[in-house]
Amino acid sequence: MLVMTVALGASAEEAGGLTWSAPAEWTVQPARPMRAATYKVPAAKGDAEDAELAVFYFGAGQGGAVDANVQRWVSQFQKPDGKPVDPAKDAKTKQEKVNGMPVTTVEVKGTYAGGGPMMGPSAPKPGFKLRGAIVEGPEGALFYKLTGPEKTVNAAEKHFRKLVESVKPVGKK
Repeated sequence: MLVMTVALGASAEEAGGLTWSAPAEWTVQPARPMRAATYKVPAAKGDAEDAELAVFYFGAGQGGAVDANVQRWVSQFQKPDGKPVDPAKDAKTKQEKVNGMPVTTVEVKGTYAGGGPMMGPSAPKPGFKLRGAIVEGPEGALFYKLTGPEKTVNAAEKHFRKLVESVKPVGKK
């Protein structure tokens, strides 16, 4: 279930027993299969394409292990020479607690080969970046996946971080 409200220029959303607040600069997109929410993140000056933040919630105990998802996201990128990205060398991951919940963040850049077989074919996109966060909530994990041109994803870093820090259980202030 996705609930949207507007307060103080930002929208607040809900899925899997968690809420979050998206930046006012990001545009909520129409509903899409398998997603709790999708946002268009405006292109940075000089970039021809917007970035996208997809929020996934599959249900309690669903969606796979955190590490498996991080590896899958990283595997969607290649180095400029077409070789696979090395997760240990080319991706940054971090575990932390946000509002008492475990959160794993990941960052990787290169040629984005697409969202995987369930997302349909996609032409490789050089110069892309992914910034993701997996929040382990009481009703299951929420997956936040920001992908787009590297410059645009870098420009959205502070907003993305604020969104992750805003995630909390429903009803908690």
